[in-house]
Amino acid sequence: MTVDERDDIGGPRRRADVLDETATPGPGRFTGPATGDELPMLAGFLADQRATLVLKCAGLEKELALRSAEPSTLSLLGLVRHLADIERHWFREVLAGEEDAGPLFSSPDSPDGDFDEASADPAAVTEAWEAWRAAVAYSDRFTAEAPHLDVSAQDAWRGEVSLRWVLIHMIEEYARHNGHADLLRERIDGTRGV
Repeated sequence: MTVDERDDIGGPRRRADVLDETATPGPGRFTGPATGDELPMLAGFLADQRATLVLKCAGLEKELALRSAEPSTLSLLGLVRHLADIERHWFREVLAGEEDAGPLFSSPDSPDGDFDEASADPAAVTEAWEAWRAAVAYSDRFTAEAPHLDVSAQDAWRGEVSLRWVLIHMIEEYARHNGHADLLRERIDGTRGV
């Protein structure tokens, strides 16, 4: 089943308009299937969480790099950079076995570079969103082309992991960080409930 075929049952392509950080917040989240096969349901929940991150960042540019509170380096831009790296890690590096697909925003010398080095430079903001969208597109493509949820690979941290586990972990990862995004957005401009 391709991503395009899943469009009618709430797959990732259904929310493509929400994955544009310049889009006006509105309906489009939480439209995935509530019954049926496991793959479209997991892909739908992950797409919903990604859309939430985008909506939390909508309408902001330089403000994306504003820190939560000293001494924390947590910022919305840091979250975008972090989640781009996390998507790349689990789908490209682990599941697809692409050894050269390491993180873009952190390194062994700067393990928290995704947050610590996030700057309000418009080029840095653009780079982060482009990296995140590319990572999401890759992840969605990998998921759509996988023959089943039990596709597995070895990860240095977790050992053997399946596509099912990675999708569930990614939903948890986004949900946790979307909680941070709620607080960050409210701190920036008072916006709540998007």
